[in-house]
Amino acid sequence: MTQITRSPDHRITRSRKDVLHYYRALLARWGPQNWWPAQSRFEVIVGAYLTQNTAWTNVEKAIAQLRREHVLSLKGIREIPLRKLQTLVRSSGYFRQKACNLKTFITFLDTKYGGSLDRMFAQPTEKLRAELLALKGVGPETADSILLYAGNHPVFVVDAYTRRILERHGLIGPKTKYEEIRLRIEQAISGAEARPFRILQAGTEPRHPVSRMSRGKRTERAQHYNEFHSLIVRVGNQYCRSKPKCEECPLQSFLPNPSA
Repeated sequence: MTQITRSPDHRITRSRKDVLHYYRALLARWGPQNWWPAQSRFEVIVGAYLTQNTAWTNVEKAIAQLRREHVLSLKGIREIPLRKLQTLVRSSGYFRQKACNLKTFITFLDTKYGGSLDRMFAQPTEKLRAELLALKGVGPETADSILLYAGNHPVFVVDAYTRRILERHGLIGPKTKYEEIRLRIEQAISGAEARPFRILQAGTEPRHPVSRMSRGKRTERAQHYNEFHSLIVRVGNQYCRSKPKCEECPLQSFLPNPSA
Protein backbone atom coordinates (compact mmCIF):
# COMPACT_ATOMS: atom_id res chain seq x y z
CA MET A 1 0.00 0.00 0.00
CA THR A 2 1.34 3.42 -0.93
CA GLN A 3 1.63 5.67 2.11
CA ILE A 4 0.22 9.17 1.70
CA THR A 5 2.32 11.86 3.32
CA ARG A 6 0.40 14.95 4.29
CA SER A 7 2.21 18.28 4.23
CA PRO A 8 2.28 20.82 7.07
CA ASP A 9 0.20 23.14 4.83
CA HIS A 10 -2.52 20.49 4.71
CA ARG A 11 -2.50 20.31 8.51
CA ILE A 12 -2.85 24.08 8.80
CA THR A 13 -5.83 24.22 6.42
CA ARG A 14 -7.49 21.25 8.05
CA SER A 15 -6.92 22.44 11.61
CA ARG A 16 -8.60 25.80 11.02
CA LYS A 17 -11.62 24.06 9.54
CA ASP A 18 -11.85 21.24 12.08
CA VAL A 19 -11.42 23.45 15.14
CA LEU A 20 -14.89 24.89 14.53
CA HIS A 21 -16.37 21.41 14.19
CA TYR A 22 -14.71 20.36 17.45
CA TYR A 23 -16.02 23.45 19.21
CA ARG A 24 -19.58 22.88 17.94
CA ALA A 25 -19.51 19.21 18.96
CA LEU A 26 -18.27 19.94 22.48
CA LEU A 27 -20.70 22.79 23.04
CA ALA A 28 -23.56 20.59 21.88
CA ARG A 29 -22.42 17.84 24.26
CA TRP A 30 -21.65 19.83 27.42
CA GLY A 31 -22.35 23.53 26.98
CA PRO A 32 -20.69 26.22 29.11
CA GLN A 33 -18.31 24.94 31.78
CA ASN A 34 -18.34 27.91 34.22
CA TRP A 35 -14.59 28.39 34.01
CA TRP A 36 -12.69 30.10 35.69
CA PRO A 37 -14.16 29.17 39.12
CA ALA A 38 -13.06 32.20 41.13
CA GLN A 39 -14.56 35.11 43.03
CA SER A 40 -12.16 37.84 41.86
CA ARG A 41 -9.67 38.70 39.15
CA PHE A 42 -6.83 38.36 41.59
CA GLU A 43 -7.96 34.89 42.60
CA VAL A 44 -7.74 33.94 38.91
CA ILE A 45 -4.19 35.29 38.76
CA VAL A 46 -3.19 33.34 41.86
CA GLY A 47 -4.75 30.21 40.39
CA ALA A 48 -2.91 30.72 37.10
CA TYR A 49 0.40 30.71 38.95
CA LEU A 50 -0.45 27.81 41.25
CA THR A 51 -1.84 25.49 38.57
CA GLN A 52 1.54 25.18 36.86
CA ASN A 53 2.65 21.51 36.82
CA THR A 54 -0.08 20.28 39.14
CA ALA A 55 -3.70 19.12 39.21
CA TRP A 56 -6.46 21.65 39.79
CA THR A 57 -7.55 19.80 42.95
CA ASN A 58 -4.20 20.71 44.51
CA VAL A 59 -4.72 24.35 43.54
CA GLU A 60 -8.15 24.36 45.15
CA LYS A 61 -6.59 23.23 48.45
CA ALA A 62 -4.06 26.06 48.31
CA ILE A 63 -6.71 28.63 47.39
CA ALA A 64 -8.83 27.45 50.32
CA GLN A 65 -5.86 27.88 52.65
CA LEU A 66 -5.25 31.42 51.45
CA ARG A 67 -8.94 32.24 51.86
CA ARG A 68 -9.04 30.82 55.40
CA GLU A 69 -6.10 33.02 56.34
CA HIS A 70 -7.79 36.07 54.76
CA VAL A 71 -4.84 36.73 52.45
CA LEU A 72 -6.42 35.98 49.06
CA SER A 73 -6.08 39.60 47.96
CA LEU A 74 -3.45 41.98 46.65
CA LYS A 75 -2.97 43.41 50.15
CA GLY A 76 -2.84 39.94 51.68
CA ILE A 77 -0.15 38.57 49.36
CA ARG A 78 1.74 41.86 49.55
CA GLU A 79 1.96 41.80 53.35
CA ILE A 80 2.19 38.11 54.22
CA PRO A 81 5.73 36.88 55.06
CA LEU A 82 7.19 34.80 52.26
CA ARG A 83 7.74 31.74 54.43
CA LYS A 84 4.12 31.69 55.57
CA LEU A 85 2.93 32.12 51.99
CA GLN A 86 5.04 29.14 50.99
CA THR A 87 3.37 27.06 53.69
CA LEU A 88 -0.13 28.06 52.59
CA VAL A 89 0.45 27.13 48.92
CA ARG A 90 2.41 23.97 49.66
CA SER A 91 -0.29 21.67 48.26
CA SER A 92 0.19 23.12 44.77
CA GLY A 93 3.77 21.82 44.49
CA TYR A 94 6.91 23.84 43.72
CA PHE A 95 5.56 26.01 46.53
CA ARG A 96 8.76 27.97 47.19
CA GLN A 97 9.04 29.12 43.58
CA LYS A 98 5.33 29.80 43.25
CA ALA A 99 5.22 31.89 46.43
CA CYS A 100 8.22 33.92 45.24
CA ASN A 101 6.63 34.38 41.82
CA LEU A 102 3.40 35.67 43.37
CA LYS A 103 5.43 38.20 45.33
CA THR A 104 7.20 39.18 42.10
CA PHE A 105 3.84 39.80 40.43
CA ILE A 106 2.74 42.08 43.28
CA THR A 107 5.99 44.05 42.98
CA PHE A 108 5.44 44.39 39.21
CA LEU A 109 1.84 45.54 39.69
CA ASP A 110 2.79 48.05 42.39
CA THR A 111 5.77 49.44 40.50
CA LYS A 112 4.28 49.56 37.02
CA TYR A 113 0.59 50.19 37.70
CA GLY A 114 0.35 51.59 41.21
CA GLY A 115 -1.16 48.33 42.49
CA SER A 116 -4.18 48.66 40.18
CA LEU A 117 -5.48 45.68 38.19
CA ASP A 118 -7.79 48.07 36.35
CA ARG A 119 -4.83 50.05 35.04
CA MET A 120 -2.91 46.90 34.18
CA PHE A 121 -5.73 45.25 32.25
CA ALA A 122 -6.50 48.50 30.41
CA GLN A 123 -3.22 48.10 28.51
CA PRO A 124 -3.17 46.81 24.91
CA THR A 125 -3.10 43.03 24.83
CA GLU A 126 0.27 42.58 23.14
CA LYS A 127 1.97 45.14 25.39
CA LEU A 128 0.66 43.57 28.58
CA ARG A 129 1.38 40.05 27.32
CA ALA A 130 5.01 40.99 26.73
CA GLU A 131 5.26 42.48 30.22
CA LEU A 132 3.78 39.38 31.84
CA LEU A 133 6.07 37.07 29.88
CA ALA A 134 9.05 39.05 31.17
CA LEU A 135 8.15 38.16 34.77
CA LYS A 136 9.87 35.23 36.47
CA GLY A 137 7.63 32.18 36.54
CA VAL A 138 5.31 33.32 33.74
CA GLY A 139 5.26 31.35 30.51
CA PRO A 140 2.82 31.70 27.60
CA GLU A 141 0.11 29.53 29.18
CA THR A 142 0.16 31.45 32.48
CA ALA A 143 0.27 34.84 30.75
CA ASP A 144 -2.63 33.96 28.47
CA SER A 145 -4.68 32.55 31.36
CA ILE A 146 -4.26 35.84 33.21
CA LEU A 147 -5.12 37.86 30.12
CA LEU A 148 -8.18 35.84 29.13
CA TYR A 149 -9.74 34.75 32.40
CA ALA A 150 -8.83 37.67 34.64
CA GLY A 151 -8.56 40.49 32.11
CA ASN A 152 -11.08 39.66 29.36
CA HIS A 153 -8.39 39.98 26.70
CA PRO A 154 -9.15 37.86 23.61
CA VAL A 155 -6.29 35.34 23.65
CA PHE A 156 -6.63 31.57 23.51
CA VAL A 157 -4.86 29.50 26.16
CA VAL A 158 -2.90 26.54 24.81
CA ASP A 159 -2.20 23.88 27.41
CA ALA A 160 -0.90 20.32 27.38
CA TYR A 161 -4.41 18.96 26.73
CA THR A 162 -4.81 21.19 23.66
CA ARG A 163 -1.51 20.01 22.21
CA ARG A 164 -2.20 16.34 22.96
CA ILE A 165 -5.67 16.35 21.40
CA LEU A 166 -4.69 18.25 18.27
CA GLU A 167 -1.60 16.11 17.75
CA ARG A 168 -3.50 12.84 18.18
CA HIS A 169 -6.03 14.11 15.65
CA GLY A 170 -3.29 14.94 13.16
CA LEU A 171 -3.91 18.70 13.21
CA ILE A 172 -0.45 19.65 14.48
CA GLY A 173 2.93 18.00 14.65
CA PRO A 174 5.04 17.23 17.72
CA LYS A 175 7.20 20.29 17.08
CA THR A 176 4.42 22.81 16.42
CA LYS A 177 5.13 25.82 18.62
CA TYR A 178 2.78 27.36 21.17
CA GLU A 179 2.29 30.61 19.24
CA GLU A 180 1.40 28.81 16.03
CA ILE A 181 -1.23 26.68 17.78
CA ARG A 182 -2.67 29.72 19.54
CA LEU A 183 -2.94 31.77 16.36
CA ARG A 184 -4.49 28.93 14.37
CA ILE A 185 -7.23 28.43 16.96
CA GLU A 186 -7.83 32.16 17.34
CA GLN A 187 -8.18 32.58 13.58
CA ALA A 188 -10.62 29.68 13.36
CA ILE A 189 -12.81 30.65 16.31
CA SER A 190 -12.88 34.38 15.53
CA GLY A 191 -13.94 33.75 11.93
CA ALA A 192 -17.41 34.51 10.65
CA GLU A 193 -18.50 30.89 11.04
CA ALA A 194 -18.14 31.10 14.82
CA ARG A 195 -20.61 33.92 15.30
CA PRO A 196 -23.87 31.97 14.98
CA PHE A 197 -23.08 30.07 18.20
CA ARG A 198 -25.56 30.66 21.00
CA ILE A 199 -23.44 29.54 23.92
CA LEU A 200 -26.07 29.80 26.62
CA GLN A 201 -28.50 27.70 24.60
CA ALA A 202 -26.09 24.81 24.12
CA GLY A 203 -25.60 21.70 26.27
CA THR A 204 -26.29 21.67 29.97
CA GLU A 205 -23.50 19.76 31.70
CA PRO A 206 -21.17 22.32 33.32
CA ARG A 207 -18.11 20.96 35.07
CA HIS A 208 -17.94 23.67 37.71
CA PRO A 209 -20.49 25.63 39.73
CA VAL A 210 -21.21 29.21 38.67
CA SER A 211 -18.83 31.71 40.24
CA ARG A 212 -18.52 35.48 40.18
CA MET A 213 -15.84 35.31 37.51
CA SER A 214 -17.48 32.63 35.36
CA ARG A 215 -20.68 34.66 35.08
CA GLY A 216 -18.86 37.92 34.40
CA LYS A 217 -19.48 39.84 31.19
CA ARG A 218 -16.98 39.17 28.39
CA THR A 219 -16.51 40.21 24.81
CA GLU A 220 -17.81 37.72 22.25
CA ARG A 221 -14.37 36.55 21.19
CA ALA A 222 -13.13 36.18 24.76
CA GLN A 223 -16.24 34.16 25.61
CA HIS A 224 -15.63 31.79 22.69
CA TYR A 225 -11.96 31.33 23.64
CA ASN A 226 -12.98 30.78 27.26
CA GLU A 227 -15.55 28.13 26.43
CA PHE A 228 -13.45 26.25 23.87
CA HIS A 229 -10.44 26.07 26.17
CA SER A 230 -12.50 24.85 29.14
CA LEU A 231 -14.16 22.22 26.92
CA ILE A 232 -10.76 21.06 25.64
CA VAL A 233 -9.59 20.70 29.27
CA ARG A 234 -12.62 18.52 30.01
CA VAL A 235 -11.91 16.26 27.03
CA GLY A 236 -8.26 15.96 28.04
CA ASN A 237 -9.05 15.28 31.67
CA GLN A 238 -11.78 12.71 31.08
CA TYR A 239 -10.88 11.03 27.78
CA CYS A 240 -7.66 12.09 26.05
CA ARG A 241 -5.40 10.87 28.82
CA SER A 242 -2.04 9.08 28.63
CA LYS A 243 -4.15 5.97 28.05
CA PRO A 244 -6.94 7.44 25.87
CA LYS A 245 -10.61 6.45 26.03
CA CYS A 246 -11.36 7.27 22.39
CA GLU A 247 -14.52 5.17 22.13
CA GLU A 248 -16.28 7.30 24.75
CA CYS A 249 -14.92 10.70 23.66
CA PRO A 250 -17.20 13.33 22.06
CA LEU A 251 -14.44 13.92 19.49
CA GLN A 252 -14.08 10.25 18.54
CA SER A 253 -15.73 10.73 15.14
CA PHE A 254 -13.09 13.32 14.18
CA LEU A 255 -10.12 10.99 14.58
CA PRO A 256 -8.21 10.59 11.30
CA ASN A 257 -8.60 7.35 9.40
CA PRO A 258 -5.17 5.66 9.64
CA SER A 259 -5.69 4.00 6.25
CA ALA A 260 -6.61 7.25 4.47
